[in-house]
Amino acid sequence: MTKNLDKEGLSSIVKNYDLFYIDLWGVIHNGIKLNEHAITTLKELKKNNKNFVLLTNAPRPNEVVKSFLEKMGMSEDLRNHVFTSGEAALSYLKKSYVSKNFFHIGPPRDFDLFNTFKSNKSTDLYESDYLLCTGLFDEHDKDLNYYKNLLTTHTKKKMICTNPDLIVDRGSTRELCAGSVAMVFEKMGGDVIYFGKPHPEVYNQSINNTDKKVLAIGDNLNTDIKGANLLNYDSLLVCNGVHKQEIRDKGISEVSKEYETIVNFTQTYLKW
Repeated sequence: MTKNLDKEGLSSIVKNYDLFYIDLWGVIHNGIKLNEHAITTLKELKKNNKNFVLLTNAPRPNEVVKSFLEKMGMSEDLRNHVFTSGEAALSYLKKSYVSKNFFHIGPPRDFDLFNTFKSNKSTDLYESDYLLCTGLFDEHDKDLNYYKNLLTTHTKKKMICTNPDLIVDRGSTRELCAGSVAMVFEKMGGDVIYFGKPHPEVYNQSINNTDKKVLAIGDNLNTDIKGANLLNYDSLLVCNGVHKQEIRDKGISEVSKEYETIVNFTQTYLKW
């Protein structure tokens, strides 16, 4: 049974947990501005000596996302808790793929991910050893058929996907993410290695979570909540995120069933 915490707040259950994984986009900010209630919640967690990780499926290194949050106005003591799917992917690529040529699928703003091995970036898809997908090209950011046509003869190559999210809302605008391209590639028979939620590695890399009672907080059932379920963590869904219209139309019980997830708690916004 899912319990709504809009009245009681997160403070009513905080004593039950040692560690909190908290999503950024859709919970702490909307891509444009910070959610002040969520910022207050982070400050209260620190006051209560609770560990938390701002775990995000951002296809960029930690430091790049921290700079983004600084520009939004987040204080240093809070943004130091960031860990990104890009950071997890970078660690893997440096160990296993550093000498191989790759073809990058994604916008120029993601170039920071491969700064240390940018000489291996191939502009010719046929000469690449693997595909590095961080998002969609700016000029083809709405048409997934473009990627189906682009990759038709390259399904034998491995794709590294640094953001499993299918969609994100930037303010009131819905955008496709790298996970949507990866899904197209998989349907074509391609093999994808994912970094980020819901896959367990990103949780384990971000902090020592051994023997901790954990609550995972996010707005995405496919990533935040499914990841919590896979790791047997309790979950809190922020309902005013990517699923807000579905939840308004059908209710949380029906929507969580459709996504085959278990949601322990809900809030409209993250609030202490």
